[in-house]
Amino acid sequence: MNDVIAIDGPAGAGKSTIARRVASQLGYTYIDTGAMYRAVALWAIRTGIKPDEATRLEQLAVAAEIGLDAQQRVFLNGEEITEAIRTPEVSALASRVAAVGGVRTALVLKQRAIAASRGVVMEGRDIGTVVFPAARVKIFLDADPGERVQRRATEQPDVPTEQLAAQIAERDARDRGRTESPLLQAPDAVYVDSTGLTLEQVEKKILDIIEVSKGNTPQVE
Repeated sequence: MNDVIAIDGPAGAGKSTIARRVASQLGYTYIDTGAMYRAVALWAIRTGIKPDEATRLEQLAVAAEIGLDAQQRVFLNGEEITEAIRTPEVSALASRVAAVGGVRTALVLKQRAIAASRGVVMEGRDIGTVVFPAARVKIFLDADPGERVQRRATEQPDVPTEQLAAQIAERDARDRGRTESPLLQAPDAVYVDSTGLTLEQVEKKILDIIEVSKGNTPQVE
């Protein structure tokens, strides 16, 4: 396994944005594991597979050829699906797909295969606890629920705030309560609360944590 920086946390905590920035600073590959579950969800929709058909969903996850490139584009079986996986329909199904044990097992194998060939910054819900429990650096990125809702409102201005709040609460409950790989902070993960912080401040906190892990002392501004 090459160097892995694991960033876990709940919906709306800013994992994707921060992981991209940190990966860019380190010269590592950014891996959005959520996009991989969305890819399986999209394929399920296209093939008419329902959320409760666990065996068929697992078969899709095993067969799926999912690619992620340096431009953060997502590919499924050779087709670019970067925009297609961001629809409300795919978003709604992705968390249900992610709760299927066989799907998670299949995608974890794919995630580990990616990290076998390069340094990565990987974000998700179970990177530090299940996918890479031996990752050199583990971050649990969190934020106040109200701020997480406001961040989603900025991304989705056409959706009522009350609806976004309900969606995040439902996603939190599903992520933390599922049997397979629930959202947990790894015992050796560093907790980072991004509430009230700018992207630059959060990025610096995490880069400092990474530097300390190397035995170096980060420069104090």
